[in-house]
Amino acid sequence: MLKQANAIKVLIVDDHPVVRVGLRTMLESETNISVTGVAESAEKALLEVQNVQPDVVLMDLRMPEMEGTKAIRELRRIQPDLRILVLTNYEADEDIFRALQAGAMGYLLKSTPQEEIIKAIEMVHDNRRCLPANIKERLFEMMGREALSQREIEVLKLVAMGKSNKEIADTLFISDKTARNHVANCLVKLGANDRTEAATTAIKRGLIPLPD
Repeated sequence: MLKQANAIKVLIVDDHPVVRVGLRTMLESETNISVTGVAESAEKALLEVQNVQPDVVLMDLRMPEMEGTKAIRELRRIQPDLRILVLTNYEADEDIFRALQAGAMGYLLKSTPQEEIIKAIEMVHDNRRCLPANIKERLFEMMGREALSQREIEVLKLVAMGKSNKEIADTLFISDKTARNHVANCLVKLGANDRTEAATTAIKRGLIPLPD
């Protein structure tokens, strides 16, 4: 199939051969997605990321050799702008929370319909979080027990003012990486897909005031 020039480059990471083949076949049927590699373990995924420079990694959460959240952190360390979408059978609240906190941009179950997986890949490629309604609702409940820190509230106020990560870093005298991590934690704790939704949710909950 002829691919678009700007097709999203996807790396598939799963320890089950049948799943890898099925996902590859499914994704290659899309003109705007190109599977640039597959890996059967997190260790091999780390090598593949350096070799094929994917835009999005579609990965299982539990695989041999390396625990999933550690793998997410390592992948992001190698390629900081990498978008990671978890596709797994595991839906425990702690699994979801830890994966998102580690840097995953989305979390889907393997029972998710094909069109929703495609949409999720497109969303995370556009730097938007993708969480199904049922997972987002559970995350909201869990985050009700996970309060925002004072620093995260300060960051959210600046996000609501439309500040970039660099502007937030300069304002608070912190590094760009620290600012980015604070923003990511705010998204996770608020169950938000993007910065705008995080700011809106925080304002609705009375966590921060409306920006002037």
